[in-house]
Amino acid sequence: MKSVAKSELFRELPSVDEVIRMAAVASLCEAHGLSAVTAAARNVLGRMRTEISSGLLDGPALRIALGGISDAVEAELRKSLGHSLRRVINATGVILHTNLGRAPLPESALEHIRRIAGQYSNLEFDIDAGTRGKRDVHVDRLFRSLLNDAATSTATGPTQSLPWVSTIVVNNNAAAVLLALNTLAEAGEVIVSRGELVEIGGSFRIPDVMTKSGATLREVGTTNRTRIADFEKAINERTRLLLRVHRSNFEITGFTEQPALEDLVALAKKRSVPLMEDLGSGALVDLRSFGLRDEPSVLDSLRAGVDIVTYSGDKLLGGPQSGLLSGRPDLISRMRSNSLFRALRVDKLSYAALESTLLAYMKRDFNSIPALRMMSTSPGEIGARADAVAKRIRPGTLKIEIIEGESVIGGGAAPSSVLPTKLLALTSADLGADALALRLRQSDPPIIARVEDSRVLLDFRTVFPEQDELIASALQSIA
Repeated sequence: MKSVAKSELFRELPSVDEVIRMAAVASLCEAHGLSAVTAAARNVLGRMRTEISSGLLDGPALRIALGGISDAVEAELRKSLGHSLRRVINATGVILHTNLGRAPLPESALEHIRRIAGQYSNLEFDIDAGTRGKRDVHVDRLFRSLLNDAATSTATGPTQSLPWVSTIVVNNNAAAVLLALNTLAEAGEVIVSRGELVEIGGSFRIPDVMTKSGATLREVGTTNRTRIADFEKAINERTRLLLRVHRSNFEITGFTEQPALEDLVALAKKRSVPLMEDLGSGALVDLRSFGLRDEPSVLDSLRAGVDIVTYSGDKLLGGPQSGLLSGRPDLISRMRSNSLFRALRVDKLSYAALESTLLAYMKRDFNSIPALRMMSTSPGEIGARADAVAKRIRPGTLKIEIIEGESVIGGGAAPSSVLPTKLLALTSADLGADALALRLRQSDPPIIARVEDSRVLLDFRTVFPEQDELIASALQSIA
């Protein structure tokens, strides 16, 4: 297309005012306001100019586009006034998918959020005394019961209760680590194994957080081998804290050595230095019954004698995004008095969701917590649902198979643990695997799947049962 011809096409474009005066667009102004509709019209015309410049719109195509300009403005308006944050169907089989919002909340948490968010609440008000209260009392009482319950099962059965445990909440686990290090070790040294200087998603690195906290990192041992003697030799007059970091998102195998937690506890008590453990995920129950092994629980660490444990609320716990610090009340009290605690505190919505999730633990109603329910779902149940969806798709361009596969926990938790599952494997006569996955993402709601070995794989472990119908409809449309 010649540049002169492009100039002529540009002259055919109406002005923004002319578009606004169109009858169909004018009605949009009455419903949504002149400002929003004007912005939508300007965006539509801007795209047309770009497409003319790039040669995508010639004369006939432009006239077709101009004939539907009012529809284009309406579509642009819906997009601009719609929510960017949308629900999606997680068919990846990654239970705690960080990019997809990690743990879905229990229904009871959603109901409690609605009640609390839509009205006033006693977030920081003591109803009995009629005076100002503290927001963390709403969950600390539940943590005390859960972590101090002598009847809670552990690997060796019931053990002694922990009447001294206290808990506070901040906005994520990175904040919990930052608050603890700043409170307990500012201007001092923190000793940590070189093999535990981890990096997790978003370039969060333990050494960087330690620098921000004002504490000095003291590395001991080597990447693959650290002994308790390395910790003991490093303790000096500037030592403020011993730190153990759970390798929640990777493994070191082969010629390795790591001090036992019991040995670190004994050393900390001997030298009167607090021991802190960053569990990262942090489970409140023994996960072996859910198919996960070698994943420590918060209770295990506290019972072993760890002074402070930090962990996430939206991973293995199955609640809202939050960072939790449980341990010695005197140390927790110091953190609560730190000005950083106010800067990092969570709002009423997080407390409402966390309180409801913890109440489910109190009732031992684990099936109501989506993440735990997904972990415990059998391959047979998953396969039956996948097969039911497959049978609903009429023959067409899609080839559908049910195959063996594996689900993963995700979210930087249990890196070596996989759960056997059944997968719906898709190939298309018309589309490559990536194009097919794109078509699924363009569904409403978007369906997020895995692509492996030139096939699109759907794992119903992470799909809510009521979403099966939506997947079937989307697949039938593609087929």
